[in-house]
This record gives sequence, structure tokens and C-alpha cells, in this order.
Amino acid sequence: MEQSRKFAWTWRVKEEHLDAYVEMHLNPWPEVLEEHSKAGIRNYSIFQQGNQFFYCFECDDVDAAFDYIAQSEACQRWNAITSGMVEGSFDFNEPSPIVPMREVFYLK
Repeated sequence: MEQSRKFAWTWRVKEEHLDAYVEMHLNPWPEVLEEHSKAGIRNYSIFQQGNQFFYCFECDDVDAAFDYIAQSEACQRWNAITSGMVEGSFDFNEPSPIVPMREVFYLK
């Protein structure tokens, strides 16, 4: 099967932070959006069901994108806030801050 250039994962947001987490993503900081674009991330979507969130984006080089995001001052400030809201980590300096989902189907 041909693979897409999509990257997806899920996280649970802690119940006590759910409203704030959603609000931040409804009104993202422009500089964070710009940094993600510069990193090569595109077609980024986040879906919610309760406190479960599904993240999906396209990127030609995920490792390079995550390296770029890890060095971004704006993204570090954003992640310092949001990482405490999720059951997981936004620290892109960790070996595996995000555990990607396996793609099992792709319709081109």
C-alpha cells in the first residue's frame, strides 16, 4: 500500500483543562501558526470527542519539522502551557514526544 505524507496521533486532555485547551486552539497564536508553516506542516486538523483529541497533518519531513518546532521560541511558550493540559508531552526534545498512529489505509 502506498503511504501518504500524513502524520496522526491522539491525546487525552485532562478534564480540568478541557475548556482552556479548546479555547487556545479556537484562537491560536498567529506566531505559532506561522512557525508550523515554516516547519513544513500543512493541512493540520484537530478533532475532539469528549476529552479525546485526534491530530492529523501532512508533512514531507516530520523529523525536520519537529526539530524546527523544538527550537521555536513561540512554540516553546505555547507548549509550556498546553503540555500540562494533556496526558502526554509536548516536549519535542524528548526522544518520542508524540507516538504516531500507524496508517492502514490511504485513498489517493
